[in-house]
Parts: sequence; C-alpha cells; structure tokens
Amino acid sequence: MIYIFMLVTLFFLQSIFGQTGKNNVVTGADRLLSENIDFVEGRKLGIVTNHTAVLSNGTHLIDALFDSEFRIKITALFGPEHGLRGQAQAGENVENLIDEKTRVPIYSLYGKDKKPTKEMLKNVNMLIFDMQDAGARFYTYLSTLYYSLQAAAENNIPILVLDRPNPIGGIYIDGPIRQDSLNSFVGIIPVPIAHGMTFGELANYINDENLLGNNLHAELAVMKMRNWKRNYFFEDLNLQWIKPSPNITNLNTAMLYPGTCLIEGTNISEGRGTDEPFLTIGAPFIKPNQLVKALRKFKFKGLTFAEASFTPKDIPNVSVNPKYEGKLCRGISIKVTDKTKVESVKFGIALISVLHKLYPKEFLFKEKSFDLLSGDSKIRRQLVKNISPDKINKSYLKELTVFKEKRKKYLLY
Repeated sequence: MIYIFMLVTLFFLQSIFGQTGKNNVVTGADRLLSENIDFVEGRKLGIVTNHTAVLSNGTHLIDALFDSEFRIKITALFGPEHGLRGQAQAGENVENLIDEKTRVPIYSLYGKDKKPTKEMLKNVNMLIFDMQDAGARFYTYLSTLYYSLQAAAENNIPILVLDRPNPIGGIYIDGPIRQDSLNSFVGIIPVPIAHGMTFGELANYINDENLLGNNLHAELAVMKMRNWKRNYFFEDLNLQWIKPSPNITNLNTAMLYPGTCLIEGTNISEGRGTDEPFLTIGAPFIKPNQLVKALRKFKFKGLTFAEASFTPKDIPNVSVNPKYEGKLCRGISIKVTDKTKVESVKFGIALISVLHKLYPKEFLFKEKSFDLLSGDSKIRRQLVKNISPDKINKSYLKELTVFKEKRKKYLLY
C-alpha cells in the first residue's frame, strides 16, 4: 500500500510540475500552438529561429507549424549566428540554404546580411521570432532580435515574439551600460551586460524606448510564457536544456558567461577548446596557485576555484583555432555552488584585474574587442591603471540604477 501511495503521489507531482520538483513553465511557442494558433492562421510566415525553438513535446516550432492542420504557410526562414540548426561555431559566417523538409529558403542573418532585407521579406506578411537567449548583452541573438524588429517596422510587417526564459533568471542585473560609441553586433542596445530580461521584455523595451532609429516602431506582439517567475533558473523548470550555442554547454556556463566572456578581449584563454568553456580560464604563463590565492581574497559568494591545467584543442563545429591550441595552459577551474549568489560581472572584472596585476608583462588587452564586450572603454582604462575592482564597479553604478528604474515598466513577469 505504501508503494502504491508513493507512485500515486509521484504521478500527482509530475502532473503539476511536469517533472518532479520542476516548475511547469509553458513557453510562448507552446502557447501559440496549443491556445493561439488563430493568431497566425492564414498568414505567410517568416520565422526567425534556430535549433532552440523546441516545444515541450520535443517538436521543433518549424515542424509543428508546417505539419499543422491549420492554414499556415511558411514562406521564409531566418537563422542567426550558429545557423538554423546551431552547428556553426562562434563568428563563423553562415550561408543561405534551402530547408530540406519545408523546401523554404533559409536566409542567414550572420553573414553578409544581419537584417532581413526587403527582397527576403517579399512573400512574408508576418514575422515570428523564437530562440533561447543566454542572458548577456553581447550574446548575438539579441542583435538578431533587434534587426528583426527593425526590418518588421521598415517593411510594415507585424512581428510576434514567442517568449522563453532568461536561463540565468530575471533578477541579476549588472555591468556597464553600452555607450553609443561602442554600438556593435555584440552591443546593439544600451543595456548592461547582465540585463535580467527575457526576449519578450527586451523586444518591448527596444520598441517603446525608440531604439530602432528613424522614429520606427514595429507592430509588435509578445506571446508571454505561463508560470515563469523571475527567481527561476533554467534548472528549476520542466523544460529541456538545449545548448543555445556550441560553447554555452550548460546552466553553470551561462551563469558565468556575462563575466568570463570578457576574457575573450584579452590574451587569456576563456576555455574554448575544452570541455568547460568560460569555466576554465588560463594561459601558459599563469601560476595557478598565485591566481587562486589572489582571487580568494575577494571572497566571492556562490563560486569556488581550483587550480587547473588544460590544453585547448580544435573541436569541429564548436571551437576552431582556439587560443593556445595544442599548448599547455595553467589557470583555474570555476565551480558554481550557489546560483542565487553568483555575481558574474563583478567576478569577471576582478579576475582580469588580478591577471593584469600578477602578469603585467605577459597580459595583454585586445583593446577594441574588450571595449565592445564591456560596452564602455573606461572599464579597460581603469583596469590598466590598476584601479580596484570595487571602484570600477561603482563607476557605472549611477547609469545602472537609471536602467533598473527604466526597465521596470517592461517586465512581463
């Protein structure tokens, strides 16, 4: 009887949460297919998406719409960095193709064109945007969202954003605001590195804050999620984790990414070419015991560090020609112990500060790259002067406070 009772209890919990202990979040894509299909019925759809646009039953959004019994016609597909199927490495140009199943053209938005052109949209009368973000300003899917909104506004085409969770939650906000002089594909809008918003919220922010330029406003609708809360991390959800890009391998990687991605703007390896990119940091000239000792003085919460050695290698479709390929690197391995306490941007700034002080002759900034990632050149200038990380963090606090207040009216959850 006890065994039967336990089985019944387990079934009851699963019916509520989807998986035992998980929160049953319904994505915008699932809501579209199950509740609001009439919203797109009879439309000629252009879909901006990638491999992450999967429904709760494992079916991709494109396939679900194509196989639908409703009057839906897909006329164009658009893929971001890493391609429609997510197999291209970071920075690799993606070519235009034809989708094998639908026989619809796939236009790359990470090659010659970053924005859907008038020609690409000639047979489209509604755009749909659906892909999983990583939660950082320099993650390029945000730029693809921006250009999709801009193209929709320029061509008088309505756009529907199907919302998905911010995997690192909707509370943590930190980092310098991107300055106008550093507008780029890794910094398309003036928000902090960790913005704490979903793509649906960001779409409304971009549209209503007049960020599209030339007084443009898209005819925008957002299909909200159901049951998502700002304090949820992705592992708290019933949803399947799908790597949003080849090097964001798991939630722990995503948690550190807003801070350790800044390492890309230096001559230190950020761990590409290893099993734990953005969690493994090092270079041939680093002495791990020195680095660990220096970092522990900051008493960062939610993280632990251990000495590490690694040899970056070429990994097809994941990391081609990583820094120090084939060379023994030494440094640290980072573990997340409490996600609610991780402050990745502060950690990233402190890490670079320590590296600059410990190895002044060997450490180098890739100045343009670092400034584009940080969004504000004063961060690098302060690091070069060995200004303390605490003072650097305070230097952008005023602008960050203004952003926090401004973003409040765009929060959907």
